[in-house]
Amino acid sequence: MIARVVLADIPYAIDRPYDYLVPEQLEETIRPGCRVTVPFSRNDRITDGIVIALCEASDYPDCKFLCTAEAEPAFSPAFIQLALFIRERYFCTAYEAFRIMIPAGFWFGKNGKRRANDKVTQMARLLTEPAETALVMEQKRKKAPRQAEILDLLNQFEILPVQDLLAFAGSGRDSIRKLANEGIVELFEKEVYRRPVLEAEAREELPELSDEQKRVFMEIRASLTSEKPGLLYGVTGSGKTTVYAHLIQSVLAEGRSAILLVPEIALTPQMLRTFTMWFGDKIALMHSGLSVGERYDEWKRIKRGEASLVIGTRSAVFAPCQDLGLIIMDEEQEESYYSESSPRYRARDIARYRALKENASVLFGSATPDLRSMYHAQKKDYTLFQLSSRYNQNPLPPVHIIDMREELRAGRNSLISRTLHDAILERMTRDEQSILFLNRRGTNQFVTCMECGFVYYCPHCSVAMTWHARQRRLICHYCGTQRRPQSACPNCGGELGYIGAGTQKIEAELEEMFPDTPILRVDADSISGSSHRELFNRFISQKIPIMIGTQMIAKGLNFDNVTLVGILSADQSLYMNDYRSGEKSFSLFTQVIGRCGRSQKPGEAYIQTYTPNNEIIRLAARQDYDAFYQSEIRARSIQDAPPFADWVSITCVGKDERAILVALNRIKSRLMLEFAENQHILINDPSPLPVVRVNDQFRYRLLLSCRLDKYTRRVLSELLKDCSRDREMRGIYLGIETDPLF
Repeated sequence: MIARVVLADIPYAIDRPYDYLVPEQLEETIRPGCRVTVPFSRNDRITDGIVIALCEASDYPDCKFLCTAEAEPAFSPAFIQLALFIRERYFCTAYEAFRIMIPAGFWFGKNGKRRANDKVTQMARLLTEPAETALVMEQKRKKAPRQAEILDLLNQFEILPVQDLLAFAGSGRDSIRKLANEGIVELFEKEVYRRPVLEAEAREELPELSDEQKRVFMEIRASLTSEKPGLLYGVTGSGKTTVYAHLIQSVLAEGRSAILLVPEIALTPQMLRTFTMWFGDKIALMHSGLSVGERYDEWKRIKRGEASLVIGTRSAVFAPCQDLGLIIMDEEQEESYYSESSPRYRARDIARYRALKENASVLFGSATPDLRSMYHAQKKDYTLFQLSSRYNQNPLPPVHIIDMREELRAGRNSLISRTLHDAILERMTRDEQSILFLNRRGTNQFVTCMECGFVYYCPHCSVAMTWHARQRRLICHYCGTQRRPQSACPNCGGELGYIGAGTQKIEAELEEMFPDTPILRVDADSISGSSHRELFNRFISQKIPIMIGTQMIAKGLNFDNVTLVGILSADQSLYMNDYRSGEKSFSLFTQVIGRCGRSQKPGEAYIQTYTPNNEIIRLAARQDYDAFYQSEIRARSIQDAPPFADWVSITCVGKDERAILVALNRIKSRLMLEFAENQHILINDPSPLPVVRVNDQFRYRLLLSCRLDKYTRRVLSELLKDCSRDREMRGIYLGIETDPLF
């Protein structure tokens, strides 16, 4: 028997299935999807691999024997096909594709052992009949009272964990061992799951759907198919989550399973608490905030069919569900569904592929859909479903635009305008809560000399270091380098100025404005000491008047007592070197505004800006997605940007900036020859990434505008292979990314 194996730790240029002979003792157990170890290279280095197929003969005469094989396959035939799809689409090795599909605990560490093993606990159960047990208890009551207590407990509960049994009986292990030696009690091991802590909630029936929700639910159930995804476009607070729950319930009732994807870990505690009330122990949780053991055990529960609903972030799209029926991607426009490490996959693509191959349905949902999704819906490639009003019939909150130039003219340099200050104070007097949004952590954006213009730049990256007042340090948010600034400019001795503002500075200013008022800050720095669940629970239970945060607080969260939202420094995200900056800003503003007025109390929002006439800000204030879509899609058409063309980034990273530019110009010349007859492919000149140097590595790229068909993929794949063999490319990492994040 021949096993075709894809191998770990080999370059893309030689990545292919390799044939190995299967030893006779393994022929009965080995199957496609099993993990194996094999000898590879002239030195017969032992390497991990995955069997993707078995056959009776090989075209190679001198096949080696594989060494070991695990008894149970980790990957089903469907997941083997998915890995090969990922390899072709995202220009990675097959083993890299397999590696992202299962939790880290499954893989071997440097010591050759799994990073997580099955957890077992010792159990005890009675081997005697009740009458005989009662007789033995009476005999032992005087001479061995602890043994009698153990028997009494087991007589009541039949089976108990030994640790709990001994604790209840107040006994040591000698007592239980003696009972086992006498044949009265049996000791055995049982596998137990390491489960993430779930907040206990009483089970409830699903809430009733409104007339509009019921109409949309029926439309989705009637028309959603595996070939044609659906897009649920509903305003903030329209009750999309309730529609999701009813769809999931209908799928589970058919004996099938479902996956619900959320973009941020911050959303999983609230979403999980809600869905636990409705679906109980059917839920499995998958995200990076779990321990290695918890992720491993949740994955096993799903694979064994013990959990039929998976809730998680991007990686949950690979959950090994039994008979998958539905995948829902909430807030589908979010960039967190894009992987920024190899393989750079898109959860949207994986969801669509799995649905097609496993006869499941896909539903994307958002109040501000990705422009490409709405474009496909308008072209009838997706089925569009719409919720146009809030669930409780409350109106969308009115939004006021505050011109910060007027604040400067009035001599106010505060980051909080007088109007917003008064609005916050009014909410505090009514015992209501406010959310302030600023998408930059730290205290100041950078530190500069007010005389010569010197700026503290990171010594390893081409960015200014951010000042964190609480830590009294400058920190680079790219490589983590830290340092303390001097008391005066190191260049000319002049006075240092602290420019820009982050969440820490806003927090300090609010503490001065509202002394003795509790304030909660939610950003990457505050999360490091607490979980999202702890912070949000504090905000709710303690009725903290003000929460300031980054995009972690912008979407999906539901706080009944929040009646005010303030967007600070709205301009900073609008003028970035990214063709999607307008789309991202509009989505972010709309989502943040939607956090207020979600219950019975009406809400109100304020946008602070230095460009009050900016079209995107005005459309966000009106929460007019349809007008924004029409404006933005016209601009994309003129740019020949997605969805009108596919964009591909060919990125080179290395320490020698000149060598990178030479390499990219050579690549451009080669591609121009390859595509000389194709007038629809545009190849731009080499250009730096927005941050050109990170960790002493320079980063440049070629940007292609093309139609990413099979021929184009083949050309790019051959380019990647040839460059990996090219001696002039030594020391340069070359990567190809489809639909790149800017």
